[in-house]
Amino acid sequence: MLQIDNLHATVADKPILNGLTLQVNAGEVHAIMGPNGAGKSTLAYTLGGRPGYEVTDGSVTLNGQDLLALDPHERAAAGLFLGFQYPVEIPGVSNVQFLREALNSQRRARGEAPLTGGEFLKLAREKAALLKLDMDMLKRQVNVGFSGGEKKRAEMVQMGILDPAVAILDETDSGLDIDALRVVGDGINAIMRRPDKAVVLITHYQRLLDYVRPDFVHILSKGRIIKTGGPELALELEEHGYEAVAA
Repeated sequence: MLQIDNLHATVADKPILNGLTLQVNAGEVHAIMGPNGAGKSTLAYTLGGRPGYEVTDGSVTLNGQDLLALDPHERAAAGLFLGFQYPVEIPGVSNVQFLREALNSQRRARGEAPLTGGEFLKLAREKAALLKLDMDMLKRQVNVGFSGGEKKRAEMVQMGILDPAVAILDETDSGLDIDALRVVGDGINAIMRRPDKAVVLITHYQRLLDYVRPDFVHILSKGRIIKTGGPELALELEEHGYEAVAA
């Protein structure tokens, strides 16, 4: 599904990604772990097409399509979802309004008919229930006044509604307490654990992986993947730290 080959990227002319290669197949969950400054968020933003993140070499394809040739909204319509470490607030725009416009925009780009108001609300209620998020929350302005946990749960509802092929989740566990972590983990499994979908979890810690069990764990260092293993690799990192395990 997602194929990254020899990816190099710079931010403000500073090299951050230095030959990163990763293949993510349908039905798989990959966890990417690494110390601060390793390039984890840069990878997420580069895949999402954030301005200022310049690809200098390498290629990325999503289901055979050249991802790097697409604008950010085109990448989303092609099936890529980016979950942010710090979801932004959008004052004056309700979640329901935002999500309906986003979904129908993607459907039009794929040549599909937009959902009616009733069809969308039915879908939104279904996905909100997976994340134990009250529909009244979705009537509020996007992330305005939300706690950290509410922001992450609302973002996972967004993921469920947009129904991507591949989700890149950048430290989704950041700011979550134990109960919220379990709810978000269960939501990721319910939405994305399917044979035709894939997930890349970017995280510092093992704790999210207790709920969303990865097929592969990768250690990222200095912009490259230096070690790959199974779920046990995350446990080793938790116990011994990056330097000892990556040596």
